[in-house]
Amino acid sequence: MTTRYVFLSDEWFTEVRRIQQEHADAVPPDIDVKMNLRVTDTPFGDDRVMHMATSGGRADWGEGHLADADVTLTLGYDTARGMFVDGDPSAAMDAFMAGRIVVQGGLTRLMALQAAPPPPGAAALTRALQEITE
Repeated sequence: MTTRYVFLSDEWFTEVRRIQQEHADAVPPDIDVKMNLRVTDTPFGDDRVMHMATSGGRADWGEGHLADADVTLTLGYDTARGMFVDGDPSAAMDAFMAGRIVVQGGLTRLMALQAAPPPPGAAALTRALQEITE
């Protein structure tokens, strides 16, 4: 049985880094974007500040913001979970249209990432994230 971690906990991030290495084929090879995220309404009592970046077919999800991010998103915990763990492709667009995602910076970079077809390993990565997330 797989150990499960609370979404965005320190232990969750540690496990995500391991999973990313196993699922390198889940990253769009031709999309380079650096995105900072501020996740609000977390069960931790404060916002979680994190980043997600893709470059040359490699992914980096981690705690803290990148100094040279293309775009910064502010979104709620449930919305972030829907997007990144539940694998709900409409979660981001629905939340954006409803004003539950605030975008600062390069909206065109974000749209390129959203419009890219899912890489071959995307579904397996989503399943792996679901398996480790409470």
